[in-house]
Amino acid sequence: MEQWRDLVWARLVPTPGADAILSDRALLLVVVLAAAVVLIGPIWRVVRLGVTLVHELGHAFAGILSGRRFTGFVLRGDMSGHAVTVGPTRGVGRVITTWAGYPMPALVAVALAWVVNRGYAGAALAIILAALLVALPRVRSVLTLVVLLAVALILGALWWWRDDARQAGVLVGIALILLVGAWRHLWAVLGSGRGSGSDPDVLRQLTGIPAMVWNATFATVLASCTWATWTVVS
Repeated sequence: MEQWRDLVWARLVPTPGADAILSDRALLLVVVLAAAVVLIGPIWRVVRLGVTLVHELGHAFAGILSGRRFTGFVLRGDMSGHAVTVGPTRGVGRVITTWAGYPMPALVAVALAWVVNRGYAGAALAIILAALLVALPRVRSVLTLVVLLAVALILGALWWWRDDARQAGVLVGIALILLVGAWRHLWAVLGSGRGSGSDPDVLRQLTGIPAMVWNATFATVLASCTWATWTVVS
């Protein structure tokens, strides 16, 4: 037992000087690969499910923090999904829960960039794996299960077979993909129109504030996160 504890601890502690792990050449390679993932259609259609996963778990996380109960979620191949939280049908908690989905991929991107810069990539991976484990019993479709298990296996292998440079590169790449994915999600919802059942439309119904105002808050957060992420990684 003590040996296992030592093995786990060795994968959590920060690496001295880890803020210098990604050289300029390595960062350029990560940016190029992330761009390829986003721009190549067949690859993006698969990877975007990961962005939707973060979006839906963002709803769940905000719901839990605001006192609601997270009961299940599903992902769909068209970048849409649905997370169910139980609680009052109106009020601040419902508004926060509904609002949190679109900004969450960008917020996670900033967090990933920051922890990599501080040498805590291993700890960040462990936290992500724990969150996926908590979400697992709340999966409500086969596709959702496949996506969650695939992400958990990939990140679990990255965490267990620790290589600091590889962890840093992958997490920065994920951060960039989440940022672009957040913008693409927002762009898609901008074209959905009134009465679409989208998050901004639900927020309009809950508060009486026009959907365009809520979209503006999303864009503001995404722009801030984009600037912050690039500032950290560059």
